[in-house]
Amino acid sequence: MSNQGMWSLYLILLGGPGAGKGTQGQMLSTYLGIPRISSGDLFREHIHSRTDLGRLAQSFIEQGALVPDDITISMVMDRLDRPDCRRGTILDGFPRTVPQAEALDDELRRRAKQISLVLDLQVAFQILIERLTGRWLCRVCGASFHTKLRPPAMAGICDFCGNTLFQREDDHPETVVQRLEVYSHQTEPLRQFYAQVGLLHVVDGGQSVEEVQRDLIQALKTRLGVG
Repeated sequence: MSNQGMWSLYLILLGGPGAGKGTQGQMLSTYLGIPRISSGDLFREHIHSRTDLGRLAQSFIEQGALVPDDITISMVMDRLDRPDCRRGTILDGFPRTVPQAEALDDELRRRAKQISLVLDLQVAFQILIERLTGRWLCRVCGASFHTKLRPPAMAGICDFCGNTLFQREDDHPETVVQRLEVYSHQTEPLRQFYAQVGLLHVVDGGQSVEEVQRDLIQALKTRLGVG
């Protein structure tokens, strides 16, 4: 990437399950030289390390309750205050709601920072369903396959270690539809929130990985002059 000067970039990646946030977030992390932060990874890190925040979060998770926003935002801001985030970050999976977005804005403002751009990977429900329900994983080596997009050489068998592939319960068709409906219900107000302040940039996430990558980089160039 060409020189971005002393800018600090705080990007948010929106997109439903299967939209490709993980793949594109990692690409942007490499391209921009700033870390990608996944809220799911943060929860696992704090719970595994048994931090105060981790123990609090686990207490809610064990009860089957949602982790309160103040705990989640504390985890996120603790991560953003680390040295590797001094030039910014890519937030994947957070915020999920308008109150979380408002809390994030407040915390960044206290640090004289702000969100630079919100990149929304929009993919038709039917495509997301096909992507998710066709996904098969290897328990042993972690390899991922897809019945249509990346089928194994032998059905049900990992190409790399020869072990049996399995499908996660949340990739079953009925569960996938429910996950997508919940995501859409939660996120539509968030899209409107960022659109109203001129930060939302929609990208067609139904394209190939390379085409989505191209459009994301173009958005950085045209909207922020970065690239």
